[in-house]
Amino acid sequence: MRFWCESAWLDGAVASSVLVEETGGIITSVVAGAPAEGAERLGGLVLPGFANAHSHAFHRALRGRTHGDGGTFWTWRTGMYALAQRLDPDSYLALARAAYAEMAIAGVTCVGEFHYLHHAEGGRAYADPNAMSEALRQAAAEAGVRLTLLDTCYLAGGIGEPLNETQLRFGDQTADRWAERVAAFREDSNTRVGGAIHSVRAVPRSSLADVAEGISIDRPLHVHLSEQPAENEACQAAYGLTPTQLLHEAGVLSPRTVAVHATHLTAHDIELLGNTRTGACFCPTTEADLADGIGPARELVDAGSPLSLGSDQHAVIDPILEARALEHGERLRSGERGRFTLPELMTASTRAGHGALGWTEAGSIAVGAPCDLVQVRLDSPRTAGSLPEQALLSASASDVDTVVSSGVVVARDGWHERLGDVGRLLNDAIEGLWT
Repeated sequence: MRFWCESAWLDGAVASSVLVEETGGIITSVVAGAPAEGAERLGGLVLPGFANAHSHAFHRALRGRTHGDGGTFWTWRTGMYALAQRLDPDSYLALARAAYAEMAIAGVTCVGEFHYLHHAEGGRAYADPNAMSEALRQAAAEAGVRLTLLDTCYLAGGIGEPLNETQLRFGDQTADRWAERVAAFREDSNTRVGGAIHSVRAVPRSSLADVAEGISIDRPLHVHLSEQPAENEACQAAYGLTPTQLLHEAGVLSPRTVAVHATHLTAHDIELLGNTRTGACFCPTTEADLADGIGPARELVDAGSPLSLGSDQHAVIDPILEARALEHGERLRSGERGRFTLPELMTASTRAGHGALGWTEAGSIAVGAPCDLVQVRLDSPRTAGSLPEQALLSASASDVDTVVSSGVVVARDGWHERLGDVGRLLNDAIEGLWT
């Protein structure tokens, strides 16, 4: 396939009349200033495919159902537990497929699934212990997005507390049993496997190093970190350490590790994360929706932590909005504009996100990268008059037109080429869970 881009994001800047050629889903040639003859034309601005570095697919069924009565993160969690009890491999497949299709039409070409809904009611294993993981594999393949399954270890209901009835579905009893189950799930051309520590609340101090060692050193390892002040307080009370210090003591922090949220950090925490080159994944729309707070993104990047972005509970699926919300959060807490440059925001949305998920070859329009292209309209009511290089600060997912994933057109003008009407798909998957 040959794609001609009216303008495209290349090497940190916008270039005009860019011809992209691919073979077998991999870019073989990128030429600026080229004619369009014989190529599919992509108007507006073409960006690399976005990486959604932090997803809980089943949370998509909570959108529009948890916002009316106020509350906190902890009251929201009650609704999440109620939803988790309703899912099985078939309904999980339908919901995840719809959620990933929504990502695809928004320009996401790779998703990191922080997956902890493993077992049947009461913690009983399915006939295939990885049946829920297989549902995610199939969902991503059908939606046309690459998947990194971040299989999550979840052993405790809180520091020093047993799993509750719902959490039994999340747990594998020991770190060794978790690692054995993960090892039985195989990668394929569209799926890579990493690991995750749910949090210092859900994995005891004595098991942290075991979880880190249970996943190959060349695979990503993610962890929810300091999303809520209550987590910090419980960790300090139990261990006399912040969650970051506890993870560092256990040898968890490293360049392959990604701290998700990283909201309530001390200056020493930031130093530890930066010095170990541990990544940070911010999820600004979720952190706003759940009243988590605004984390120190600029300080983390300056300290040496690569920054990526995710949509987490999917209150919004819009990678452009996540990037803008990151910058807006920085402006709100600092009183300054332009805390992140546009190239930095693009890197967090694309190349750094793919790297955080173990797809280091992806995330740019360059020879050797997967041919992932996202066409953003520059003539919509939102983008008309925008400079192409500033479209990330004016556009939304509604302005995404054609999406190419590994050389295949998966979406056009909000319509999924394989699955059709994504709104209908979502409605069918979600309504059945609540009736």
